Amino acid sequence: MLEATVITPTAEDFPDPYDKTTEAAEKLFSRVCHYMHVVRSEIEFEIFPDETEELKAILPSWSGRGGKHAAGLYIHAMEERGFAGSDGKSPGAVVAIRSSQLKDPLALVATMAHELGHVILLGGGLMNPKPADHEPMTDLLTVYLGLGIFTANSAGRFQQFQNDRRIGWSMQRLGYLPEEVFAYALAKFVVERSEDRVAWERHLSTNVRAYFKRSGAWLAKNPQYVATAKPIG
Repeated sequence: MLEATVITPTAEDFPDPYDKTTEAAEKLFSRVCHYMHVVRSEIEFEIFPDETEELKAILPSWSGRGGKHAAGLYIHAMEERGFAGSDGKSPGAVVAIRSSQLKDPLALVATMAHELGHVILLGGGLMNPKPADHEPMTDLLTVYLGLGIFTANSAGRFQQFQNDRRIGWSMQRLGYLPEEVFAYALAKFVVERSEDRVAWERHLSTNVRAYFKRSGAWLAKNPQYVATAKPIG
């Protein structure tokens, strides 16, 4: 946590052009692997179809709330199940991303970070998958490894669309923690690192930034919960 570099949604951290294709997603995945110190060559990366996209394309209107189906999947120990990757070999781990995520690079990075968190915690034997809190713990890991801006901003995203034929909206909720908890984790991350102000705060969504400031102020008034508590902002 103390050595982590906070990754931001900027061209500096993601210089590769992104055109929503599988090839662009592959480059993005490799970069996120690098940032999270995961060996890319040991993971099979796949894209699987999203059945809801077909409905959106044919219905005159659409409304829905995301979060009821997984945006990504992590599968381990595939050799025991006889699975062969795209190269014909049996990888030790597979990270699969729902195709609809390709349209939103910020949510795509958040999903990749979460699934790579599984690679670290579950694949690395650091956590048992049976406890109910292993998914929220995986979300927290993304914060403390520097990808928290993406996972926090993707915790609740409202999207609306309209064209000549259709109009619709959707509320997409990624991850297993609400914005408030992500913001508190980010504030604790900053305080534990003894940082007064952080330039990356401007990349947080309006809601997350507000919760982040509020959490920092609370931590400053309750130093018993941190090694060094200072106000944020």
